Amino acid sequence: MTISLSIGPQNRKSPFFNSTLQDGLTAASIYNHMYFPTTFGDRPAEYDRLLNGVAMWDVSIERQVAFKGRDAIKLARYLTGRNLDDLQIGQGKYIPLCDYRGRLINDPILLQISKDEIWLSIADSDIKLWVSGIADSLEYQVDVFEPDASPLAVQGPLATPLIADLFGQWIHDLKFFGFREIKLKDIPVILARSGWSKQGGFEIYLLDKNLGENLWAEIKSAGAKYNIGPGAPNYIERLESGLLSFRTDCDKHSNPFEFGLGRFIDLDQNQEFIGKTALQKIKEAGVKRDFIGLRIDGPKFNSPPEDRSSIYSDDKYIGYSSAAAYSPRLKSNIAVGVVDICHAIEGEVVLIDFSDHKRKARVTTLPVFR
Repeated sequence: MTISLSIGPQNRKSPFFNSTLQDGLTAASIYNHMYFPTTFGDRPAEYDRLLNGVAMWDVSIERQVAFKGRDAIKLARYLTGRNLDDLQIGQGKYIPLCDYRGRLINDPILLQISKDEIWLSIADSDIKLWVSGIADSLEYQVDVFEPDASPLAVQGPLATPLIADLFGQWIHDLKFFGFREIKLKDIPVILARSGWSKQGGFEIYLLDKNLGENLWAEIKSAGAKYNIGPGAPNYIERLESGLLSFRTDCDKHSNPFEFGLGRFIDLDQNQEFIGKTALQKIKEAGVKRDFIGLRIDGPKFNSPPEDRSSIYSDDKYIGYSSAAAYSPRLKSNIAVGVVDICHAIEGEVVLIDFSDHKRKARVTTLPVFR
């Protein structure tokens, strides 16, 4: 079944939108109130480019929530349980955000732009409203806003030589989540070693929305010798790699410990932060669920299931599969999901109830592809 996406002013277009259309965009979804390219019509080629070559993705939907002022770092410390004592300009950090009950509400990358300015590169949710509400209610001296910043991802094993061609050999010195503000010709950008894949790459934050087509053309031209092509954050590769998709994989009860994010929560620091008391209680009580992988029996999925699927053990509901697909590398249908901790055992056989049929599956630790 084919469904058209209506284009209108209620959702925003990215600075690269026209370029994606010219390069053959065939499908999009909505993410952070923006049109989000999801495929250019040849999913196997997009998957292959990511694994064996280089791909370029319009990921402007990774919106930035910025807060600037004398209390910027103070606010950042209050928003997350990640210890920020070693925070520094030019080095990003992955920071889980929780509400006051310890429930996970986003998992952005924090970038300290200057001594008094912080950016959060967010997953899909209205975190700007949350940050504004917290800042105003506690009278922090900051201005909360969305900066003119739109990421374009360059991912895959050939991303590094391509980015070195464009920016210089210094890019090899960037640590993971490291970034630098620079110009590509006359285009102002922030170059970061980051991206939503396990194949390595960079994200180029365009800092002038009027130059989106220029930046797209520069990357496309320089990448021609590497056979670069357009694509999108890859559904199959993210399942193989066990990457967390906040909106997809989490439910309203999710806490960071269930998703292996406890290493980013420092409950022993003297700093007070949102959800600290609740997270202490959750940890003391013990984690009740776990984020796991699944190897699914049966014939190859022709298309991914559209909805979450319930998981059962001996006719007892134990959790849900949040996303599933066929993995060419594993030659198996795979999935990720959340199950009761007592069933998060390598090799345990479970039953997944898809919308039109049921299949047996075996639990595996993440990543599914090792």
